[in-house]
Amino acid sequence: MLNPADFFALQDFEYQTLFASDEPVWTAFDKMQDCFSDCFKASSPFAAYTGMVEKPLVIHNGEVRNDLEVRPSGTKGTLQAFKNGELLEGAAMVMPGAYLSDGTIAIGAGTVVEPGALIKGPVIIGKNTEIRQGAYIRGDCIIGNGCVVGHTTEMKGSIMLNGAKAGHFAYIGDSILGNDVNLGAGTKLANLKVIPGNIVIIADKKRYNTGRRKLGAILGDETETGCNSVTSPGTLMGPHSIVYPCVCVPGGYYPKRTLILSTKGSLRIQAPRQ
Repeated sequence: MLNPADFFALQDFEYQTLFASDEPVWTAFDKMQDCFSDCFKASSPFAAYTGMVEKPLVIHNGEVRNDLEVRPSGTKGTLQAFKNGELLEGAAMVMPGAYLSDGTIAIGAGTVVEPGALIKGPVIIGKNTEIRQGAYIRGDCIIGNGCVVGHTTEMKGSIMLNGAKAGHFAYIGDSILGNDVNLGAGTKLANLKVIPGNIVIIADKKRYNTGRRKLGAILGDETETGCNSVTSPGTLMGPHSIVYPCVCVPGGYYPKRTLILSTKGSLRIQAPRQ
């Protein structure tokens, strides 16, 4: 019940080899450094552009340029890149005012890094993802396709599968967000318990020592958290679960479709929904 298949559909995630089918889901963290080593065997195209970005960086066909036009275009005013007036389909962009700490950063096609974002490597960011103004990515992160790391959201040592979104004021530490997970504004995924020692997960009356001093939340596909909710260190929630606003979730394992809410000042954990 604590294997990756109990939480995620991995067939469309580019880095699914992080997850071994016969191992607990948290062992994915142990494989992240191998993933970074493979990704950054060659010099990153961002090696020449570290520090504060002063001109828009356009990433197209594996090349980084700072001499191309970037402007809003289309009915929604989406940022797009142009070369000699011709639209560069699928170009990724890093806007002036963003800060790239080093060259161990990979950014996929169609992704936009807005002004004021700070990214420390190693970080892998997929396609068509938004890194919004004020986002702080502290390193050792893998972010999938179609994700959002939003304003004043801090992320470190974590994995976001495709479509996961943390749009506003979130903390994501040593955590895994499944496909299409959505964190309400102000959600905090706490990763360090006050009492010393490794984090232990209790599931089906069994104790599982994770061997990790820090472990945040592992949220299954399409799980949602309400605004200003907090998950305690070592919270594992199955797919399609819901945490109501302003709720503090005790650490432990919750099966798929669990509903956690506050009723008359007490915490209510509702059995999985059909």
